[in-house]
Parts: sequence; structure tokens; C-alpha cells
Amino acid sequence: MLANVETNIKPAYDAEITQIATYVLNYTIDSELAYETARLCLMDTLGCGMLALGFPECTKLLGPVVPGTQVPNGTPVPGTSFSLDPIKAAFDIGAMIRWLDFNDTWLAAEWGHPSDNLGGILAIASFISNQRLSCGKTPLIMRDVLTAMIMSHEIQGVLALDNSFNRVGLDHVILVKIASVAVVTKLLGGDLDTIQRALSLAFVDGQALRTYRHTPNAGSRKSWAAGDATSRAVSLSLMAIKGEMGYPSALSAKTWGFYDVSFKGQKFSMQRPYGSYVMEHILFKLSFPAEFHAQTAVECAVLLHPHVFERLSDIEKIVLTTHESAIRIISKTGELHNPADRDHCLQYMVAIPLIKGTLTAEDYEQAVAADPRIDLLRDKMVVEEDLTYSLDYHDPAKRSIANAIQIFFKDGTHTDKISIEYPIGHKRRRHEGIPVLLTKFSHALAARFPKGQTTRIQTACQEQYHFENLSVVDFMNLWRI
Repeated sequence: MLANVETNIKPAYDAEITQIATYVLNYTIDSELAYETARLCLMDTLGCGMLALGFPECTKLLGPVVPGTQVPNGTPVPGTSFSLDPIKAAFDIGAMIRWLDFNDTWLAAEWGHPSDNLGGILAIASFISNQRLSCGKTPLIMRDVLTAMIMSHEIQGVLALDNSFNRVGLDHVILVKIASVAVVTKLLGGDLDTIQRALSLAFVDGQALRTYRHTPNAGSRKSWAAGDATSRAVSLSLMAIKGEMGYPSALSAKTWGFYDVSFKGQKFSMQRPYGSYVMEHILFKLSFPAEFHAQTAVECAVLLHPHVFERLSDIEKIVLTTHESAIRIISKTGELHNPADRDHCLQYMVAIPLIKGTLTAEDYEQAVAADPRIDLLRDKMVVEEDLTYSLDYHDPAKRSIANAIQIFFKDGTHTDKISIEYPIGHKRRRHEGIPVLLTKFSHALAARFPKGQTTRIQTACQEQYHFENLSVVDFMNLWRI
């Protein structure tokens, strides 16, 4: 008879967990660029949330789980009249932010949207500040929020550089949960041990599959998955603060740890130490609410629109030249079933601006999708990979997101091949991108608030020093309906 006796000696925390916890607890951010970019990121992110409030499929998910629930010193949900517990508030803010696929992006071996973490950060910062104020204490200030944003961007982005979660079937929102749980636990006053415990809870938690992002199952969960992840992080952080135990080898435990169960036995590869690199290099979505791998393709299509919109029926072939990640993630043929399906289809996102000269969130709705010209154009598209585009996508010195389009007509003529390597939200185009970001923010506010309130929010956000020293309570009150 075989006997199996295991040695029950609890190890130290996995080094990867300790590195994150130590960074969050001890690292001092001294980058003015990171703080300036974080302010712009916060503005842009909340602006995306305000635009999402115009869509009933988003707003039906918001508010207390039990209608009519009152929460003392609750967290206000920007752009609404809701005042919620911090867990549900994190979900609501996170869902609003991500709904239109219009907030910032990070592309590497894994991709994602680091500003998704703002759901948990704002919810907890507001929760802490309201509690402090009710006890006669000083609330947090917005610099605390920006610091948490820089750190959550860094954790999510650095882990994404070399580690592809999508290749093992996991959704990138796992990184939202990990980054959020670390910075939220720090905001709540957690020490090194508490942050490590919280991180271990997040790693042993169930992780979302990418099923809802891909054909034939692409659907609306992709619009609230990040809200779910940052909300779950808040829940786990609150447990850790109360003393819930941790699991030191959550990653490395043989057979039962994350690496063996969910990462094919591989350890995380770390390309660089944690600092402020990611926030400084973040990609903004400024012109089009489109999956980021398609941003430059949409821009190419907009440039081609004047040359083709009167000749759509004369088109024989449309050649889309792109990079490997775009082909693997968003290139699809066949029927598209819902807005989430359409905004993850490269061909659809190119067809719309070829026809209309622009691409908006409303263009994913059925009223626009019913236009028969869209599928006629999609059927004429040929998608090809340019190996240079794929290499430059991963090059740390470039991190391009290149696409090109060339259109061939039945009479043998063709357009020029229009190629764009870097979208307007890229750091290399930041000088032309910031004015577009500010205009986008202004339009988003005007879509939700009366003129006077819009002006007050813009005034509060426009100057770095004043913004950083604004109390979180005062900032959140600016956004109440």
C-alpha cells in the first residue's frame, strides 16, 4: 500500500507577491510626468463613464443591489444620484468606465485598460474620506488617488509586458483584480503582511475566462468584467484588513497553485522593476471608441473616406495590413450579434468610417448595423499580417500599433496604401493628443451635466497643483446629479 505524507511547512510569501506589496508600500513616485499624465487619465476615464450613462444597457446594472438601500456615508457614483457601499460603487464606476471601450489601453504580451482600476480606487478613497470626515478627521486628497492610479497602472502594465494571460484562456481583468487589491489595501492602511494576504486571496480567486470577448460568444460581459474585477478586489481587501488569512504560495504551490493550475506551470517573467513607466507611456483612446488594435486602422479609414464614399459599389477588394495580435483578437467574419461583437471586429470598425467618415459608440447599435453596405464591405476585406508591424508592436522602444489600408476598384485603379504606426493617443503623438483629450472630456461632461456644473468640474481639473490638493470628498461632490 502506498502512503502519501506531505510536509506541512508554510513557506514565505512568493517573491512575486512580496515584490508587488513592497512596491506599493515603500516606493516613492518622483515623476512629474506620471502625475500630470495620471490627472489627464482620470479626467479621460471619468469622461468615458459619463458618455456610457447615455446607454440603458449600462445604466440598468447600476445602483444598489436591493433597490432603495441607504448607505450611511456612502460612496457617490459620478454622474448619478446613487450613494453606495464601496464594493458596489467600485463595480458601478468600473462598468461605466469600460462600457464604451473608450478609456486608456496598455498593449504588450497581454493587454488591458489600467484605468479600470479607478473603480476600486475612487470607491475606497471616497469611503475612507467620508468616514474620516464623519469623525472630524482630514479626508484624503486627490494626489492620493493619483498615486494609487500610477501604482495600479504600473502593476497591471509591468505584469502584462511578458506574460500573456490570454494565451492560457484567462481574461486580462485578472490584472485589474491584482493591481486594485494591492493599492486599495494600501489606501485602507494595510501593512506589508496585509497587502500580501490580500494579493494571495486575489490569486487563488477564480479568474475570468475570455469566452465573452471572442467569437462566437462575444457579449456585453466584456463591458462590465473590469468593474467586476475591481469590485472583487475591494471585497478581498476589506477581508484582509479584518485579518483574513493569506496563502503564501498562492502562485507556486505544486499542483494547487496559480502557476500549475492556470499558467501551464510557468512562472511570471518580469521585464522591468516597478516604477512609473506605464503611466508615463499609457495609450489614450481619443478619437474612436474602438478596440485599441484597430485604432490606427480606423484612422486610416477616416483618411480614405473622401476618396471612396461615392465609389463604395465600385470596390473590388480592401486589403487590411495589420499585426498578429489584431488578427488573433479582433479579425472575424460572419454575422455580428450585438454591440460588443461589433466593437471587437476589425472589419466592422473599418467599414463604418469608410462609409461615414467617423466612428462613434452609437455606430455599434443595431440601427446603424442594419446598413447593408457594412457587410458588403466586410466581405471584400482581406486581412494580412506585416511581420514588421508585429515585431514593432512588442519592441519596448516603439510599442507601435500599426495598421494600413489599400482599396482596389473594379476598373483596375486603387487608392494609395495609407499606413499609420502610432495612434493619436500614443506617447509619440502626445502633443497633438492632449488637445483632443480635453475636447473629448468637455463633450463628455456636456452630455451629462448642466453648463455650470460642467464648468466647475473643468475648473477643478485644469491645474495640477490645485487638483492634487483638492479633497476627495469635494471632488466626488462635483459629480453628483
